[in-house]
Amino acid sequence: MPFRILFVEDDDRLSALVTDYLRKRDYEVEAVLYGNDAVPAILERGPDQSTFDVNLAGQDGFQICRDACEQFDGVIIMVPARNKQFDEVLGPEFSADDRMHQSGEPRLLLARIKAQSRPVTTRAAEGAQPERYTFGKFEISRANRSVKLPDGSLPDLTSAEFDLLWALVRCAGEVVSRDELMWQLRGIEFDGLDRTIDGGISRLRRKLNDDAGTSRRIKTVRGKGYQFSKQAWD
Repeated sequence: MPFRILFVEDDDRLSALVTDYLRKRDYEVEAVLYGNDAVPAILERGPDQSTFDVNLAGQDGFQICRDACEQFDGVIIMVPARNKQFDEVLGPEFSADDRMHQSGEPRLLLARIKAQSRPVTTRAAEGAQPERYTFGKFEISRANRSVKLPDGSLPDLTSAEFDLLWALVRCAGEVVSRDELMWQLRGIEFDGLDRTIDGGISRLRRKLNDDAGTSRRIKTVRGKGYQFSKQAWD
């Protein structure tokens, strides 16, 4: 089943741009142009995720979030276009799962959608996100934040390194972009220059005994991101 998104945006041009961009990436997207139509559409369609601007014609995003959250258990992403401090204070109060500042850049919205859709997909399939993963002789536990390698050793990871590894492991076999990793781990946009993620990957490879020249455990997928291998842990 395709991941279903209800996108609420009263700017016709931006709505068409984002909707077309997401549909080309295999998301099922329904666009709503008027704020007053948002809550009925959310409750009737029951999308996996609802994404909307705060400053909408008719009912604004805060009111939509307040009314919809009472009956909607999907993910909500708010896209504030007004005063940053005002929106960041009120956003959590209105139970939004995520907030991003409007840039008109579909690529950045896609990163946030992916970051939020992975846990939703996991909950739907398994009822709850796993606290522990095992691949071959590799084990990682979020409960005690520990990692065990196939040779029985326990690498000493920093908190940031563990969080980066966990973000990759929970999407094992999938390519995770730098955009997604930056949003998940730091809550900021990847600007194309920041090497924080790349540096973290390099350190993880050393500690996981993954040769940088022929990395098999954490693979680099050129132009796309990184992939945690399920098979390289015997």
